Amino acid sequence: MLLSEQAYQKIDRELTKFPADQKQSAIMASLAIAQDENGWLSAEIIEDVAKYLGVPPIAVQEVATFYNMFNVTRTGKHKISVCTNLPCALRDGEKAGDYLKRKLGVDYRGTSADGMFTLIEGECMGACGDAPVVIVNNKHMCVRMTEARLDELVAGLRAQGETA
Repeated sequence: MLLSEQAYQKIDRELTKFPADQKQSAIMASLAIAQDENGWLSAEIIEDVAKYLGVPPIAVQEVATFYNMFNVTRTGKHKISVCTNLPCALRDGEKAGDYLKRKLGVDYRGTSADGMFTLIEGECMGACGDAPVVIVNNKHMCVRMTEARLDELVAGLRAQGETA
């Protein structure tokens, strides 16, 4: 077992939401639990989740690699996803992404030298009217991200890292 007892208890709670013969329905939630605890989903974690759910490892691997909210490679402490789909791109999404690339010293799919940030391009986040939009760690949406607001975001995340 690679996860904590608390993680398996959370997965058990997810399993109660589905019929006993539909355990694969808990794959997404189980992967989210595992990633929250581990930071990313190694091949070993994916296999462990599959074993725990009693489903083929390929079924879990397919979900983990299909959705960009799951990290199948190590990421920085903070993953910043920038929406670059056309509506956001037309409303400074690309400009925001370029600014973050320069500020963090990385390209998309890169991790900053200090290990604090991974920058990725994101798919539509459903907030086109509030572009440019970024999502931090798959959980916190930030809208109307000017250079000044991006500076504040990065500084705040850095400060969190220094106190952790």
